Amino acid sequence: MNPFSRRTFLKGIGTGAIAGVVRPLAALAQDAARADSQKFGPGEVEISLEINGEKRTLKVEPRVTLLDALRNRLAFTGAKEICDRGTCGGCTVQVDGKPVYSCMLLAVDMIGRKIKTVEGLARDGKLDPVQQAFVEQDAMMCGFCTPGFVMSARALLDRNVRPTRDQINEACAGNLCRCGAYPHIVAAIEKASAKNA
Repeated sequence: MNPFSRRTFLKGIGTGAIAGVVRPLAALAQDAARADSQKFGPGEVEISLEINGEKRTLKVEPRVTLLDALRNRLAFTGAKEICDRGTCGGCTVQVDGKPVYSCMLLAVDMIGRKIKTVEGLARDGKLDPVQQAFVEQDAMMCGFCTPGFVMSARALLDRNVRPTRDQINEACAGNLCRCGAYPHIVAAIEKASAKNA
């Protein structure tokens, strides 16, 4: 008699499926307990965010996105609200050094994280090399998408000083330019890369 039957196979699959569900549920329960301990909402709560190296205190409802908090409550208007669906990159900022869509993040989830906006790149009245290269290479037709591209490019150059053209294209794949200035944008990032080295 064969010890391996359809019944034992199905029992094994069932046990594996249950284990696969229980582990994520336990993680979700821990997240929920952590969220409950922070006592957010439903009304406005006071939070403190680190933006461009400075602490900023504001009151937000838990549903407020980082983009809304930056633009409408703190006057950091570099990140643009375009699609509001996480598809165009116009709202790109850096969180802990990584480019992210600020329209897809909740402001309350950014407590304790380091946020950098395009306004935080220039130092002592001097543009960041990426910003300067965008100017020199005419990489900003209407300019609406430019801050998002600049933030994605800056994050790329922070982790890879001399990226290839393919790496530049990949780093900016989440950003859309409706004017079609892509060749100028890539040239600007290559120029900034040369200055960065």
